Amino acid sequence: MSLARRKRDRILAAQTVIAAQTILAGAAPVRGAVAPAAAPVPSAAGAPCSDPATRAASQIALRLTHDLRRLKEIRSIDRKIEAKREMLPEYKAWVDGLMNADAGVGTGVAAEVLPTYMVWLIDVGAYMAALDLVPFMLRHKVEMPSRYQRDAATIVVEEVAVAAAKAQNAGEAFSLDVLMRVGELTEGLDIHDEVRAKLLKAIGVEKLRGAEDMEAGPGALPHLETALDILRHAQRLNDRVGVRDRIKRAEKLIAACNATLADTATRRSGDPAA
Repeated sequence: MSLARRKRDRILAAQTVIAAQTILAGAAPVRGAVAPAAAPVPSAAGAPCSDPATRAASQIALRLTHDLRRLKEIRSIDRKIEAKREMLPEYKAWVDGLMNADAGVGTGVAAEVLPTYMVWLIDVGAYMAALDLVPFMLRHKVEMPSRYQRDAATIVVEEVAVAAAKAQNAGEAFSLDVLMRVGELTEGLDIHDEVRAKLLKAIGVEKLRGAEDMEAGPGALPHLETALDILRHAQRLNDRVGVRDRIKRAEKLIAACNATLADTATRRSGDPAA
């Protein structure tokens, strides 16, 4: 996509959603703004308006419809992910325009672009880029397309937690920064306990992993205690989340740290030079 096209799409996306908000509010259209593709404004002659922003919204909606159809025809998960990675750049300028306008996502199929884009970013592992969209989506109460069957906050928590669990079950680390940011963005939101428990488990596992890499002693102890608290919280939310073994591991390491500290204190108290 050329720089000129990216700039055009950003501008037209902004114009489209601003016009949609103006019309929904019952106000007179803003000068230079246009109606969204899903509800074209009739011209003086009665024919639908064919201004650039309306055409652009129609084009982005058509592209999404085509890409969703293409994805549905792909059976392999890996190939679906690769296809999404190829598709994502085609939507970036449009999404940037929506974010800059900060007026919502418009209406019709074009309104599905940003939430779909966010999910695809998670699918391809671009977690931080996806999370950058979350405040906007929550602020504007952006609805997810019906095919996802969940609200935006639930999808973000669950999909990231599932990705973390997949990596952790394979013995690999997952970004604690990503997990913590998901927790911060969705803190206080009404999400099913089972879903929240998955995220807490993933955070607890990474916290425990980091603490285990430390030498037993005063430095490791607070990290172990934090990991244990988080794992216990996950257990409280969902008794079947699968953290019992890690809770026992954390408790064992904490006991070892306390024993080391006690032994060190005993030796120092018996040392005349101490």
